[in-house]
Amino acid sequence: MALTPDDVVTKQFQHVRFKEGFDPDEVDDFLDEIVVEWRKTIAENDELKAKLAEYESGAAAPAAAAPAPEPAYEAPAPVQAPVSDAPPAAASAGIIELAQRLHDEHVAEGRSKRDQLISDAQSQAAAILADAEAKGREELARLDRERTTLEGRITELRTFERDYRQQLRSYIEGHLRDLETTANASGPTPVSAIGL
Repeated sequence: MALTPDDVVTKQFQHVRFKEGFDPDEVDDFLDEIVVEWRKTIAENDELKAKLAEYESGAAAPAAAAPAPEPAYEAPAPVQAPVSDAPPAAASAGIIELAQRLHDEHVAEGRSKRDQLISDAQSQAAAILADAEAKGREELARLDRERTTLEGRITELRTFERDYRQQLRSYIEGHLRDLETTANASGPTPVSAIGL
């Protein structure tokens, strides 16, 4: 795979759940690809420098008269990158700086998304809690009204029981008095008078 600076800029890593950053294995694999491509580029650069030095020293002058044989392997034309006089280490540092900047942007984006999710969850939790408290207050008020109604009914039933007992007692006592009065007034009644 020919790795270009655009590949480095546009590379997307998968977010890992439950921890910050990216999947370390994916980042390591991508960096391994970068290392392989850099080594190829450094080897080609060294080879071209050697050929240039050989050509400039004049050793290649007699060979220039004869047509050069075509190389068996032709490397694909490299993508035009901005020409800089910086050594490869500086270019590497630039790529690493770019990767670090992209990493920092992704981390900042992840943190802002995390903060947004936390604030959304907190507002949702507050709404659920407020709703539960309101329902709890309504239920307590309903139960209080029901208790008041039941206490009133119990009071009515106790009053009814007391009045009923009093009336029953008065009724029975009245009949007992009537029996005593009739028994005393008539005296002993012979059994033959009763009709037995």
